[in-house]
Amino acid sequence: MPRGDKSSYTDKQKREAQHIESGYEHRGVAKGEAERRAWATVNKETGGGKKSGSGRGQPENHAPAVKGGKLGGAASAGRSAAARSASARKAAATRKRNAERRG
Repeated sequence: MPRGDKSSYTDKQKREAQHIESGYEHRGVAKGEAERRAWATVNKETGGGKKSGSGRGQPENHAPAVKGGKLGGAASAGRSAAARSASARKAAATRKRNAERRG
């Protein structure tokens, strides 16, 4: 089996990788990098391809999926209330502007 072959992954793992990849692309990460990160996350959570008989039934580790949110919260906590408020106002304006374009 050549490197990069995804035949040993379950359909669920492939769907998870696709969903993670689309999230990265939505945030502006390049296609190739998004795919690499998505499969790295799936491998970290599930321990790689699960279709073979050995190793099935191992619990999934969801820590990699939670990691990003914790990092973001720590960065925000160090900012002043005024800076957070200004950022929130800017984000609200952006959401409003985007909604008007779509809507």
